[in-house]
Amino acid sequence: MNLKIAVLPGDGIGPEVTLQAKKALYAIGVVYDHEFVFEDALMGAVAIDKTGNPLPEQTLNLCLNTDAVLFGAIGDPKYDNNPDAKVRPEQGLLKLRKELGLFANIRPIKPYKSLLDSSPLKREIIEGADFTIFRELTGGVYFGEKKLNDAGTIASDLCEYSEEEITRITHLAFKAAQNRRKKVTMVDKANVLETSRLWRKVVKNVSESYPDVALDFLFVDNAAMQIILNPKQFDVILTENLFGDILSDEASVITGSIGLLASASLGNKKALFEPIHGSYPQAKGKNIANPIASVLSAAMLLEHFGLHKEAKKVYEAVEKAIEYNVVTIDLKADSKFGTNEVGDFISNVILSKDDLYFKSDNVQIGQSTIV
Repeated sequence: MNLKIAVLPGDGIGPEVTLQAKKALYAIGVVYDHEFVFEDALMGAVAIDKTGNPLPEQTLNLCLNTDAVLFGAIGDPKYDNNPDAKVRPEQGLLKLRKELGLFANIRPIKPYKSLLDSSPLKREIIEGADFTIFRELTGGVYFGEKKLNDAGTIASDLCEYSEEEITRITHLAFKAAQNRRKKVTMVDKANVLETSRLWRKVVKNVSESYPDVALDFLFVDNAAMQIILNPKQFDVILTENLFGDILSDEASVITGSIGLLASASLGNKKALFEPIHGSYPQAKGKNIANPIASVLSAAMLLEHFGLHKEAKKVYEAVEKAIEYNVVTIDLKADSKFGTNEVGDFISNVILSKDDLYFKSDNVQIGQSTIV
């Protein structure tokens, strides 16, 4: 298979972790005889600094004319800490999602057995947890009309949803549940919000087309608590944009590190793959950022194009890295491995390199690496 992939490294640690994902995809291409052509482009704070636009037209055009987008992270303290900034990095990502029609964000949550003790939650709570969050991505408060009075003392953000927006992601969530444990949990705030009441109505109607899938409802405040108290009760969580953003970051504590969580953003024609973590500017250039989420995003890219055997190979390589403690300091405080070393190890496992030496108490990486 030949795929042209737009690579948007973005800000902070984005370029470092995205490079490791590219290494893994390159290795997959070598082993399985695929050709992945990468083309990098600017987005985020780095794009503002160079062009004044967080999503330059050249970048958007590239994304519209490639098979998929591999994204890093956006954000910079000089914008994060300046509430008066009129142009912000996040505007680029929101516009990209809208322009590509990426209405569904899919975030799998499943802890690794060898990392169960890395989570702040008790082993007996998280062991066996395995659920996926379906977050609506192009509607809601993030995209609603925004107002600020002349005095700058009153602000509002309109939360708006249409039946069509709710219906399309609901079908995806139920289809996913049919291939899992056949349960969808709708998360909303229907006791307060009119938009949530519309969500409930539409989701109930759509559910009638999936009689083999059970449907239940939770208010978002209770759902936030239940994710921590009993995450094993969930199979597929379906929710709107703001709630999904918050709940998926909360759920990252189950895995032990937000640096392990990948995501796919899907539309009818386009797809974007990214780690859910931020730009982590404090770690920029220090070779300490966890690249696994970005690598797993590349695995989700492979799955999206039906390359399931190839994706499984990436998952196995990641599991091998975790099993042998070839991880960054967020997972092992005294780790001697950095971002690049973890990426090299995963790529070399995919390639079945002969210069990887495994011992029960130590791992050495040979000189062969992917560039």
